[in-house]
Amino acid sequence: MSNNQFDRPRTVVITGASAGIGRAIAREFAKEHARIGLIARNQEGLEGARKEIEALGGEALVLPVDVADFRALDEAAGKVEETFGPIDVWINNAMTSVLGLFKDVDMDEFKRVTEVTYLGSVYGAKCALKRMQPRNRGSIVFVGSALAYRGIPLQTAYCGAKHAIEGFYDSLRSELVHENSNVMTTMVQLPGVNTTQFGLVRNKLDKQPRPMGTIYQPEVAARAVVTAAGTNDREYYVGLPAVQTILSSKLFPGLMDLFLGKSAVSGQKTDKDATHHQDYLFESVPGDHGSHGDFDDKAKNSGIVMKGSTVRALTSALVFGTVIAATSLITSSLTRR
Repeated sequence: MSNNQFDRPRTVVITGASAGIGRAIAREFAKEHARIGLIARNQEGLEGARKEIEALGGEALVLPVDVADFRALDEAAGKVEETFGPIDVWINNAMTSVLGLFKDVDMDEFKRVTEVTYLGSVYGAKCALKRMQPRNRGSIVFVGSALAYRGIPLQTAYCGAKHAIEGFYDSLRSELVHENSNVMTTMVQLPGVNTTQFGLVRNKLDKQPRPMGTIYQPEVAARAVVTAAGTNDREYYVGLPAVQTILSSKLFPGLMDLFLGKSAVSGQKTDKDATHHQDYLFESVPGDHGSHGDFDDKAKNSGIVMKGSTVRALTSALVFGTVIAATSLITSSLTRR
């Protein structure tokens, strides 16, 4: 179902649009004939996305830009509005990562992940709000992760950046409430997804990497993002593992430390030896890499999507029920005495 409430096709900007989840999001918006500004570094991947969008009835503008460069990103936003008109939706999706123990990660690598994944989202929000706030309308979606709530081994830089986005988002949303703004914001927390990043990421492990836990196809995430873009709901959680991870991190953080410390390192490795290849940390990797990674045989094509408010209500009910049950047991025991 389309979320388009306009009398014209929506103008959408997607960062990280050349591959993976961003590429899948672009296809979903194209189905409603959106006009889409495609932002990423990889020219070939962006051209591939453009062809897919046009085949689905949308329009596309290819903008090879590094989201860590604020001026270039702002100029790209201006080109989108010159070409397609006012930006209605901005999707902050671009990311990069390094897989390895923190002791093995160089600080220039850590900085680069932070600049792309965290500051890229901050810069994107700035570019979007610069144009949306004067019109008092628009929607900004932050593509998050269960790892915005629960850090795991081997991904210190990425988890730190996702946590930072969550904190920034909290502050920004509060400011928009203070200003009685009609600009909508939401954050979509994702599970492990079968994207191209696991073949392109800088890998310091002895084995080739894989997503942690249950794996979902990029289209599952993309559909949730497009749904979220039409709402002002605070958060969406995609896939049962994301819900479980976030709830467990809130209720049992110490146990999660132990569980992940024992299982998450091996859980992010395949049985294939690591190979040395060009990675996408500092420069794009040539070629059109598409949206799917190497785990099609393991990835799910559907998954639950829950509003954060629903999950929090369930958590409160669970905690309240546990307290009541414990109180009842204690009272019964005292009465028997």
